[in-house]
Amino acid sequence: MNLRELYVKRRGQFWGEILPYLGYVIQSGVAVVFLFLLIAFAAWYTALLQQVPPDLPIRWIMLVIFVPIMINSSIRTYLRTADTVFLIPQESRMKEYFRKGWFSGVIYKIIGLGLVMLILWPLYIRSDISPKPLLATFAVLIAFKLLSSYGSWKEQLMVSRNAAAAYRVLRWIVPALAAAAWLWHPAGRAFIFMGLLALTYAAALSVPARHLVAWERLIAVEQRQASRVMMVLSWFVNVPQRGQRVHARKWLSGWGKGLAWKKESAYRFLLIKSLSRSDILGILIRVGLLAAFLVWITRDSLSSVLVYLISLMIIGLQLSALRKLHPESFWLHVYPLPEGTRRDNEGKLIFQVQMFWAVLLWLPLIPSIFSAPGRILGTAAAGIVLVFLFRSAAARKKSPRGRR
Repeated sequence: MNLRELYVKRRGQFWGEILPYLGYVIQSGVAVVFLFLLIAFAAWYTALLQQVPPDLPIRWIMLVIFVPIMINSSIRTYLRTADTVFLIPQESRMKEYFRKGWFSGVIYKIIGLGLVMLILWPLYIRSDISPKPLLATFAVLIAFKLLSSYGSWKEQLMVSRNAAAAYRVLRWIVPALAAAAWLWHPAGRAFIFMGLLALTYAAALSVPARHLVAWERLIAVEQRQASRVMMVLSWFVNVPQRGQRVHARKWLSGWGKGLAWKKESAYRFLLIKSLSRSDILGILIRVGLLAAFLVWITRDSLSSVLVYLISLMIIGLQLSALRKLHPESFWLHVYPLPEGTRRDNEGKLIFQVQMFWAVLLWLPLIPSIFSAPGRILGTAAAGIVLVFLFRSAAARKKSPRGRR
């Protein structure tokens, strides 16, 4: 069996299922919106480069942007449940299969890292007192990107889940320390520190016991990654839904207990519990925290309005995935809901959660309200209007499933 050919074949099969939907995504207007946002960002960024604020925390901006990109090390394996039977005899040779996926994933991410760096670099050299060389900085980022990808792969093979969780935290710390050392310290001392840090981390990865192939864990990770792709496509077109990961978030167990015990609120209770345990909430939290930070650092300029509204639009798109969580739930047929309550409950919950984020993202602007009250209050008003527009657009969509 040629395992490299098997990997290429499965990758082709997956993208063969995805590509037909991309035409519908483009027809939905997302290309026009993306082009508009790209033009708006280019205009704003050009204006920023012409008048760079003297107190711009460029090193912190570089750190916040580049560390998550270095740490993001997901690798597509395209493994299937049946592989635990049919590929077990090839377990000793599976490195050939995984090597192809690892290199493909790393190359694409390095290209993305380079594009982000080229965009940020003009701002960096204009803002920093003593900027580091471009090629040396890119080399450092690539080195720790490769190290992070290597560490992520080793984590998935570890026998102990607790050890894997501990090493995942360590994988966040190592690139962050390396990037901070490179940005804040002289190149010579930074190279020595980063070299020792990388060697220590690589040596630490060899300590925990590992599976030769962690079949069940790798299959579960692959299923989550495939479901995320489908979830993004479901914002624009109806696609087959795949299983999603369920998170046991005990700190949210009380959310929804105050709802009245009525048929009209039954589906709202189900949605709240589904949201609190789904990947959607994790995405919302990450996007929201990053957006709040970007709003805060741009709070004294008009760019904060653009950042605020774009972030709120992204949150609205993420929340629209709630309408796809239970398209054909068995229990909704066993216990039929009153007509129209499903769609009403979806709309109310999405509206309330998006309005919550609209208020939360506006809070970092409050310190500037005395110096620019019109801009700050206008931003809040624009955010509220945008939330109502999202609700109005969703209400106009005709969905037979939503009228149950």
